[in-house]
Amino acid sequence: MITVICPVYNEEAYIKHVLDFCVSAAPTNKEVFFIDGNSSDKTKAIIQEYSIKYPFIKLLHNSQQYVPFALNIAIKQASGDIIIRLDAHTEYANDYFEKIIQTFQKTKADIVGGPMRIAKGSNIQNAIGYATSTMFGVGNSSFHFENFEGFTDSVYLGAWKKNIFETTGLFDESMMRNQDDEFHYRAKSFGFKIYQSPEIKLYYYPRNSFKKLFKQYFQYGLYKPVVLKKVSSAISLRHFIPALFVLYLASVPFLLAFKWHWLLLPLLLYVFINFYFSCRAKQNVPQTFRIFYSYLILHLSYGIGFIKGLIKKPV
Repeated sequence: MITVICPVYNEEAYIKHVLDFCVSAAPTNKEVFFIDGNSSDKTKAIIQEYSIKYPFIKLLHNSQQYVPFALNIAIKQASGDIIIRLDAHTEYANDYFEKIIQTFQKTKADIVGGPMRIAKGSNIQNAIGYATSTMFGVGNSSFHFENFEGFTDSVYLGAWKKNIFETTGLFDESMMRNQDDEFHYRAKSFGFKIYQSPEIKLYYYPRNSFKKLFKQYFQYGLYKPVVLKKVSSAISLRHFIPALFVLYLASVPFLLAFKWHWLLLPLLLYVFINFYFSCRAKQNVPQTFRIFYSYLILHLSYGIGFIKGLIKKPV
């Protein structure tokens, strides 16, 4: 028996794909919870249509709207020994659930997941997807690299043995973002093991505009200091590099004012490295510059958010 949980909000464009996957994917012995955060479109109506035809599909209500509340609502009602989280903006291989179960059996891990492969989309989505799957874009986060296999710190979405929540507690409801990172770091601090297997295949659709990308990674940066303060063992140099880069850029006018032009070399080096990694994608010129811009937004938005999160705890 597995329990599948999927927080949703205004997902009418994607929800049928997820519902059809849940209906067709093995095993048949499962319960599926969609937790709606007050959608104003047809999301709830579509789920209700499926729940009438397929009784193992349930619609739950999340009055607080945010993801950690949705996850906790579903986990409290879960009957399965394994709880698997889905996301509406992601596509899944037909054997996704089966590979998760096999990975649990093979590795004896407590939490498992697959790498975040990037689904093909618009030119902007493809550029963002490429940038977020390279070390220059996101550091050494293993779930961004589809060939990585082994024990790790966190996985994308994730599947959990239900019994670990008796020790770890539920998701931190003050974490509007990064709640999965915080939970996985917390679980690891209790001695639970996390394993990533490339046989678990899913495909994520990146944001479809640079404005949305900036907002997304600003929020990731904003909540990361909260995570690191709660679980200090998770602290890594890579978390601070974007913030240091932002502080350096803020100092550039002063460097020019004092004519310390030689201190502009790091900026020129960043532009060169960014351009080098953008060209490695071997795309046409417009797409190369979209990738260049994606890298810049990733670094600036995360760094600005991280600095703000250090100064004042987000609410």
